[in-house]
Amino acid sequence: MRIPTLLSSLLLAASVHAAPADTPDDMGRFLNDKGLLSQIDQVRQNVTNKASDLVVNALGFLGAPYRMGGNSVETGFDCSGFVKAMYEQTVGLILPRKAEQQAAATQLIDRAELQPGDLVFFNTLRRAFSHVGIYIGDGKFIHSPKPGAQVRVENMGVSYWSHRFDGARRVAPAPTLTNATTTEPGLR
Repeated sequence: MRIPTLLSSLLLAASVHAAPADTPDDMGRFLNDKGLLSQIDQVRQNVTNKASDLVVNALGFLGAPYRMGGNSVETGFDCSGFVKAMYEQTVGLILPRKAEQQAAATQLIDRAELQPGDLVFFNTLRRAFSHVGIYIGDGKFIHSPKPGAQVRVENMGVSYWSHRFDGARRVAPAPTLTNATTTEPGLR
């Protein structure tokens, strides 16, 4: 069992097995005795910090030029190149290159579950998942929109984006994603 799956299971078990205040909480006591409660809190804090770091890093690229096929500040970014670069630089995960591949490699979530750092996808070219951005909170996302434009923040509630919304995805380390910190040199 992978560690993230184990931790998710433990979090779920702890919340599902909550007992009335006057009844001993066997699951809570077990988790505490094994030192897992503090580990779960550390993982939760680490995920929150990584998402915050990702959003702050992405906002640091506001104004970077759009360039089809671009994936660096030096060359400019297209939408998926921007997302790929932000995740690699900040989180250490290497996402696939194209928006539709990024959608396929990430976990589907409901729009109501969006958290900063999640990916938002749009149908801007009459095909599913043709555009991607990074959700930053408060109904807004950051992306590299189109030729002649620059990396900017948009409101998902605006009619253009609302009508083209294709779904939300969460990036979680999985076999389809590579951790940049564990990749051997020359294999990226």
